[in-house]
Amino acid sequence: MTESVPIISANNEIPRHIAIIMDGNGRWAKERKTSRVFGHRSGAENVREIVRHSANLGVEYLTLFAFSSENWRRPPAEVSLLMRLFMTMLENEVDKLHQQNIRLKIIGERSAFSVELNRLIDAAETLTQNNTMLTLSLCINYGGKWDIIQAVKRALVEHPVPTNITEEFLQSYLQFNYAPEPDLFIRTGGEQRVSNFMIWQLAYTELYFTPIYWPDFNGAALDLAIAWYQNRERRFGRTSEQLTSS
Repeated sequence: MTESVPIISANNEIPRHIAIIMDGNGRWAKERKTSRVFGHRSGAENVREIVRHSANLGVEYLTLFAFSSENWRRPPAEVSLLMRLFMTMLENEVDKLHQQNIRLKIIGERSAFSVELNRLIDAAETLTQNNTMLTLSLCINYGGKWDIIQAVKRALVEHPVPTNITEEFLQSYLQFNYAPEPDLFIRTGGEQRVSNFMIWQLAYTELYFTPIYWPDFNGAALDLAIAWYQNRERRFGRTSEQLTSS
């Protein structure tokens, strides 16, 4: 898929919104005969580079799938480690994000989080809420089906007998109502599925799959994905003839 792809072109469109499933931390660590803990920590460190590189390219929205609602089924020790990594990130990185004019959003069902983690999330979002360089959304305890269900429930609270249900109506209650739909979806680690991630929002997104494990997915790998995107013809359900005439 990635052979003979030209380098990223400054004259072509940079995706406004990129969504990424950060997959492969455990397999990356296994190949190096180290622990999954080391893999997850290396993956967390890599987030910093991708955020910085995305901002430098002019990407406006970057959404990262950090922990799905299905990930609670993993071994308790691994889940505990991931929660500690989230807390460490909020404690150590939020001020740096704020200095870079980056807004942070945490998307997901928060009721399962500790009081301290929820406090850190609220503080981080409040501190960075007016920043404009890049909106970084971290999906934690998130699932695309959950997002649609919670949107319906919220809508019914405000409109017990809705009379005009449209895409725009329901979309306003989704967790990502503040962001445009992703232009480019990337999944690292070799798997080729969306795994209940932004299933409403990915309807017309370009899907890019790479065998590179997340800890090795650096700025150059992101450039390659964007170069691939720049050579796509986005049709949004229309034919190429309709695009030419529009």
